[in-house]
Amino acid sequence: MENLHNKTKLYLEANSKTENELFNGNIELQNDGAGTYIKIWNVSGVAKPTDSQLNALSSQATILENNAKVDVKRRTEYLSWQEQMEMIYKDQKNGTTTFKDHCDKVRSDNPKE
Repeated sequence: MENLHNKTKLYLEANSKTENELFNGNIELQNDGAGTYIKIWNVSGVAKPTDSQLNALSSQATILENNAKVDVKRRTEYLSWQEQMEMIYKDQKNGTTTFKDHCDKVRSDNPKE
């Protein structure tokens, strides 16, 4: 369902709409066991996308999915906000770059597409 969600989000954005349409009841995605599909489409001024229109957004949707996974991994590796604040404090006190170095390593270890 996630990939269809991302394809739908991209389709909406390409048609000057926001992802809010997915959360305010205008669009409902459903999976009855045979795959996810758009059950309800009530977006003012935008026609329901065809399968070919959605499939054209597959590579972009995959990038969104992969980057979301990277974001989750980065959040855990950045440590708690308390630990980050301690690093920042010590860097300011000691003239070091521990916090910046830590953030750079988290980003390089978990690159986005």
